[in-house]
Amino acid sequence: MGEEREILDGLLLELRRGTLVLSVLSQMKEPRYGYALVQGLEDKGIPIDPNTLYPLLRRLEKQGLLQSQWETGGAKPRKYYRRTELGDQIYKKLKEQWQQMAAGMKQLLELE
Repeated sequence: MGEEREILDGLLLELRRGTLVLSVLSQMKEPRYGYALVQGLEDKGIPIDPNTLYPLLRRLEKQGLLQSQWETGGAKPRKYYRRTELGDQIYKKLKEQWQQMAAGMKQLLELE
């Protein structure tokens, strides 16, 4: 039973990792800061650990898909992220690919 659980956990982690970039990009049309993004994704059934999110945000920014800006007017400074024009283009293509893959998977799984 332990080996089966270990295999399943590993496979679920791989599946989840593959969807996080698309999940995050989908929420970044308007500026959002990290904690609000964590909460928003959780509310939509996509839990994400902050220790996973923040490195992902930095990587997407480095790739030019997100841009960030510090907001210092509130009680504490917050770094807001939003998609760039390149991020919009990549998100659109990833979304289309996801929809095609999901439709194909739906057909495969219905054959059972």
